[in-house]
Amino acid sequence: MDDKIGAAYVEEALRSLRGHKRLAEAAFAQLRDEDFFLQLDDEANSIAILIKHLSGNMRSRFLDFLTSDGEKPDRDRDQEFILEPRPSRSELMRWWQAGWKYVFDAITPLQSEDLARVVTIRHEPHTVLQAIHRQVAHYAYHVGQIVLLAKHIRGAEWKSLSVPRGKSAEYIAKMAGKHTDSDVQPVLGEEKPRV
Repeated sequence: MDDKIGAAYVEEALRSLRGHKRLAEAAFAQLRDEDFFLQLDDEANSIAILIKHLSGNMRSRFLDFLTSDGEKPDRDRDQEFILEPRPSRSELMRWWQAGWKYVFDAITPLQSEDLARVVTIRHEPHTVLQAIHRQVAHYAYHVGQIVLLAKHIRGAEWKSLSVPRGKSAEYIAKMAGKHTDSDVQPVLGEEKPRV
């Protein structure tokens, strides 16, 4: 793989993952402790369950990422959907941070040539690029669920994490004032200076 393209991919994957993490944490900040355990129905996942599942998945997929299967033999995925006894908020946040540490510790040092290497997930071969992409999509899916649940729980007290309804034109005008064509850097090719 071209070194510039590979480096750009790793950088973009990390940027996306950091964004997913920040988005969920901004939702967590708006929740009361008891809100983490609210389920919309008996079959639905609570935010606490989603945190437990994500942290278990992150450990399994990214511990020894390049050298062992992404489904670790000591992972009990079904237990990730059970919260007994109920953990504290601080314990949930420890799980959350530990999971993300596995992700970033595994992806940050990757070089372009690593992206074509083959790793397995449940004995199924994936290139490193495919394995990362799979997880970026998986984490985005669950972070979206977390944000939806948090917004539902907080109702009218919810503070938007993106462009609030009715504020699109204002946001676009604000961004237009911040950036000019000379600010835009292409992903590939020569870099243009930022102002």
